[in-house]
Amino acid sequence: MSAPISRNSPSQGSLSDEAARFEGAEALLRAWSRGLTPDPWLTVSEWADRHRWLSSRASAEPGRYRTDRTPYMRAIMDALSPGHPAQRVVFQKAAQVGATEAGNNWIGFVIHQAPGPMLAVQPTVELAKRNSRQRIDPLIEESPALRKRVRPARARDSGNTQLSKDFPGGVLVLTGANSAVGLRSMPARYVFLDEVDAYPASADEEGDPVALAEARSLTFAHRRKVFLVSTPTIRGVSRIEREYEASDQRRFFVPCPHCGAMQWLRFERLRWEKGRPETAAYHCDACEERIEEHHKTAMLAAGEWRATAEAHDARTVGFHLSALYSPPGWKSWADIARDKETAAGSDEAERVFRNTVLGETWIETGDAPDWQRIAERREDWPAGTVPHKGLFLTAGADVQKDRIEVDVWAWGRGLESWLVDHVVIEGGPARPESWEALTDLLGRSWRHAGGAELGLARLAIDTGYETAAVYAWARSVGFAQVAPVKGVEGFNRSSPVSGPTYVDATVSGKRLRRGARLWTVAVPTFKAETYRFLRLARPTAEELSEGAAFPPGTVHLPGWADTEWIRQLVAEQLVTVRNRRGFAKLEWQKLRERNEALDCRVYARAAAWIAGADRWGEATWADLEEQVGIKGTEPDRAEGQAPAGRIHRTPGRRARRVFRSSYMG
Repeated sequence: MSAPISRNSPSQGSLSDEAARFEGAEALLRAWSRGLTPDPWLTVSEWADRHRWLSSRASAEPGRYRTDRTPYMRAIMDALSPGHPAQRVVFQKAAQVGATEAGNNWIGFVIHQAPGPMLAVQPTVELAKRNSRQRIDPLIEESPALRKRVRPARARDSGNTQLSKDFPGGVLVLTGANSAVGLRSMPARYVFLDEVDAYPASADEEGDPVALAEARSLTFAHRRKVFLVSTPTIRGVSRIEREYEASDQRRFFVPCPHCGAMQWLRFERLRWEKGRPETAAYHCDACEERIEEHHKTAMLAAGEWRATAEAHDARTVGFHLSALYSPPGWKSWADIARDKETAAGSDEAERVFRNTVLGETWIETGDAPDWQRIAERREDWPAGTVPHKGLFLTAGADVQKDRIEVDVWAWGRGLESWLVDHVVIEGGPARPESWEALTDLLGRSWRHAGGAELGLARLAIDTGYETAAVYAWARSVGFAQVAPVKGVEGFNRSSPVSGPTYVDATVSGKRLRRGARLWTVAVPTFKAETYRFLRLARPTAEELSEGAAFPPGTVHLPGWADTEWIRQLVAEQLVTVRNRRGFAKLEWQKLRERNEALDCRVYARAAAWIAGADRWGEATWADLEEQVGIKGTEPDRAEGQAPAGRIHRTPGRRARRVFRSSYMG
């Protein structure tokens, strides 16, 4: 008879160990099997509802993302899903409709569900860096599914930098439309082009940024996805409008809560009592019944996208959305009515309303203002004198074959401006004494009505003619006060001046850090602004006596500006031309041969932008007023008028102290 086996005997232990090993192997097999199982197939909107969390750093409504909050975004996001046949998705939209978060959802979906190389383009490299910090990093950190795939930036060899995020199976590269190197850095299956209407006309002079970016996706053929998003700008030059018009032009149709008629929301159907925007309500296109704000949630939930045109290319789908669709708590119909009333009477405010609220392009008025009417508005102040409200001076210099023409402009609050001096330096760029005279101008001062002596904050000089000579002179006098500029075509209101870039290089091609610094100016933007400012309605003499002020941007011209100069100021007009593909674009064309006054105005305006005037706050303007000695004083009354005739340089008196604000470099 065999002895019973003890529980602690080696034989029993071996059986227990074997069972444990078997259970461990089985667990590993199950885990391995789960690893082989693909993630559930989701659309971008389904992925966002399941995996996306909004950070308090990047969203006003932190927490789990809900597509139901902006139901109109569902079809747009799902068109970006791999199962959808569209290759190009175009979204022309207003502000505050949720487009940015939808684009971020697509980025998260690609990282988690459909990895591949992805290129995300912002208008500039700096904006790309900001977007990385404020949007992409929180997107990854707050969503557990993404945290597992993108290693923290602080980890060694993480592949996670400000402009590049590595993840299994792909990489996200962020860049700016102003960087040709970034746009051609890699092939990309996915291309996200954000705010395309703010892109420069050319990336480092290598071509259209949109075309350069899209070219990176062509190797992926039918598997590619390109998402173009933007608030529109100007009719005829808006990239997003051009792309939308070439698509099937989808609109979001919603039902009337009273009669059920499906319709897309038009601003013309929003009505309110004048002066009482809180009474705003939408009126049905079919039954004319009043639709209140509280109806909007149910209307959006029952809405659907419908194509309103036949696409030029079946692979492109287009969506348009105004702020009338903004969900409750974002932008109400009362807010829209209030914005419209506030914008009334100002072309600039109307443009912003049309672009950012209606999501529609602004039709730029390109007809040249009547020079005779402008001449009738001339005011009386002595040549070479800065009127009371002028706070700093800039100049624009136009280099011609036989002369250099310079206009000196004074600038005040709201970019109100006054022509202070007109200088013609005879001889042209071939003569050293011409450049000596221009150097002397940098040291001149102009008497302010408040008693101060003002020097030039900045002089912008065109480099289009005798470029090398302009660079040489600019290097000799330094770049603290001088800005060489190069004009480019295309409207760019968000950043009409870019740079500076270093244009001097060694034989090997290396840029010299102390070389010439060139600023690039979107000339059409400042020409259109000048014409808009010249058209502003002015208060009557009676209204002025009662304390009325001139509108911001008003251009004041002195009596000594002759008719030839005024004609030069309005020597061009904006016309619509069509290219070989039939697309329309806006182009400035001369009405007469000489246009130096307009060019000098544009350069002086660019100099004001470079000095920072477009970005100064109240404290800066108040400080400038205090420094020139006009704080709390009444404007001096200019007496007399300079004799008519050709404008010549007005000799300036040497000042004991020249005011140059520290704000201007």
